[in-house]
Amino acid sequence: MVSLKNAKLPTFQGTKNFRLRLILSTLSGKAIRIEKIRPDDLNPGLKDYEISFLRLLETVTNGSIIEISYTGTTVIYKPGLIIGGNFTHNCPTSKSCGYFIEPMLYLAPFSKKKFSIVFNGITSSKQDPGLDFIRWGLLPVMEKFGVREVELHTLKRGEPPNGGGEVHLLVNSLIAQPSTVHILDLPKISALKGVAYCARVSPSVANRLVDAARNVLRPTGCLVDITTDVWRGENSGKSPGFGLTLFSESKKTPIRYCVDDIGGPGETPEDVGTRVAYNLMDLIQGSGCMGRNQLELAFVYMVVGKEDIGRVLVNKKQLDARLVLLLRDIKTIFGTNFFFKDCIDHSDCLYATVKGIGFTNASKKIA
Repeated sequence: MVSLKNAKLPTFQGTKNFRLRLILSTLSGKAIRIEKIRPDDLNPGLKDYEISFLRLLETVTNGSIIEISYTGTTVIYKPGLIIGGNFTHNCPTSKSCGYFIEPMLYLAPFSKKKFSIVFNGITSSKQDPGLDFIRWGLLPVMEKFGVREVELHTLKRGEPPNGGGEVHLLVNSLIAQPSTVHILDLPKISALKGVAYCARVSPSVANRLVDAARNVLRPTGCLVDITTDVWRGENSGKSPGFGLTLFSESKKTPIRYCVDDIGGPGETPEDVGTRVAYNLMDLIQGSGCMGRNQLELAFVYMVVGKEDIGRVLVNKKQLDARLVLLLRDIKTIFGTNFFFKDCIDHSDCLYATVKGIGFTNASKKIA
């Protein structure tokens, strides 16, 4: 194996955007170096979930080279070809399955084979996207870009801290390039919907979540439809828990505003239901054509799309430090800039414009 230690590579520092930087590297085919990973921490270097994610990348690609320094504070990653396939990934209990599933949505459509991955572990957490958020929030974004045959099946719920969940991600839609999109209007919301789930607790908990959320959402005048999802027995995981996902529906676009959260220590279902409902209202008020938690996926798809101009409407509030960091990483790895222009119709919004790089799927060409 040829060492990449002395090679001149795009270099990043710290753990911010760790997964997305590796995803951008994989899509571009360019090797990168990530250094100064928690150098001053009591336990310096990579955490167990980051090592697990690197192993997952190694599994879904062919020919990837990963070099980790002795202290674990530097990683050099040379991506291979995205091949996909059928396999199982066991997630550590320090992160939920959503931490690992979300990055796969960036890679799966450009694979040589269909993705069929079973993830075992925790299915919900406060830090990472939940399964229902991925299903109702991210998959519709993929559909807008032409990736339509994607399914996420919850086989077993697994609440923190012990997990025991099982999730199946199936991506049958393999495309050459994402479609070019022009989403220049705010969606007109026709309904507010959601899913309240509970596992290893009384079924009344789910009903209490629904009632609390409805009390907040009813004054909007929209149709409010929240279903319950009660898990019992061996499919309900190893720990009790409950959570709520809420999303908007629009007749003209598949993209939905979507938020989710789970119950923490000492919290009642009423606390969670009320908080998630207000979070959805805040998200709708401060968003453009999609929520802040969906923009990363949309921006990356726009960059790797056809050599054409794509445009989406974003709210000025959505341009936070994390999104700016992603735009800088995109420029570093792909050499592509986003341009922002004022929107005349909506003073608090901007048009985000980028020309696609005309991404070609090397794994399919070789196949």
